[in-house]
Amino acid sequence: MRRRKFIALIGGVATWPRAARAQQPVMPVVGFFNSGSPDGYAPMVAAFLQGLRDTGYVEGQNVAIEYRWAEGQYDRVPSMVAELVRRQVAVIVANTPGNLAARAATTTIPIVFSTAGDPVQMGLVASLNRPGGNITGVTSSSVEVIPKRLELARELSPTATIIAVLVNPANANIETQLKDLQAAARALEVQFHVLHASNERDFDTVFATLAQLRAAGLVIGSDAFFNSQSERLAELALRRAVPAIYQYRRFAAAGGLISYGSSLTESYQQVGVYTGRILKGEKPANLPVQQSTKAELIINIKTAKTLALTMPPTLLRRADEVIE
Repeated sequence: MRRRKFIALIGGVATWPRAARAQQPVMPVVGFFNSGSPDGYAPMVAAFLQGLRDTGYVEGQNVAIEYRWAEGQYDRVPSMVAELVRRQVAVIVANTPGNLAARAATTTIPIVFSTAGDPVQMGLVASLNRPGGNITGVTSSSVEVIPKRLELARELSPTATIIAVLVNPANANIETQLKDLQAAARALEVQFHVLHASNERDFDTVFATLAQLRAAGLVIGSDAFFNSQSERLAELALRRAVPAIYQYRRFAAAGGLISYGSSLTESYQQVGVYTGRILKGEKPANLPVQQSTKAELIINIKTAKTLALTMPPTLLRRADEVIE
């Protein structure tokens, strides 16, 4: 009798590790989608991971992340997002093209967005304070400051009559961007000529057209593909001696003349925080959309000297940062 009890005890001990493993929670998986490229968005990914850490989640330890990058090929967005939905990830994190595709693909998986547009106008949420549904996130002021970039270009060249604007025709916010620019151009009494680029091959055509137009400057529209091409765009503008106004600090740091826009790294850190809070059980419907309201003016004075531009003192005084 004692022998049978002993064998049963040994058998029970042998099953403990297996039972313990079965009771361990499964590591949640976050689907991270971006329509740009991993190289161009490395600082934003780092900020997102920091936001996750702020809520107690560390990649590879207690959360897994599946990354999907469209590399500027917007036609791939729906299928890549659908793949994350089929994977049944715990949360989908996406920028503007992915947000719209995710909203169309699922009403149950939580979605945390980062967008430069108005999420209410885009139909992502019911309101900023009460998003409703399965979506919330962070909106920056990038689209709203595009007209300000036009003003900056005019301030650099007060006698300018033609200023070019570069946009991605595949961007979901294109109509809003152009509408705002038209209003600003009328107020400034300048013509703006719209140029299109949706891949790297288009850039050579864009800058060749700029030379023909004799435009006094170039304003870069808000777009994830352009973000991933910051160094290329800054290099082309410098080589062709075109004063250009860009989206974010990364452009000025790469040699661009001036950048004016919100902090993407700050936005993505908040996206990480919201992702962590949702993983802990909070509902997107109850998390108000965060708004990035501060725009940063960054001036690369070294590039200005290379372009033989005299930077207006009033502009320098307003700068948040001057890169020597």
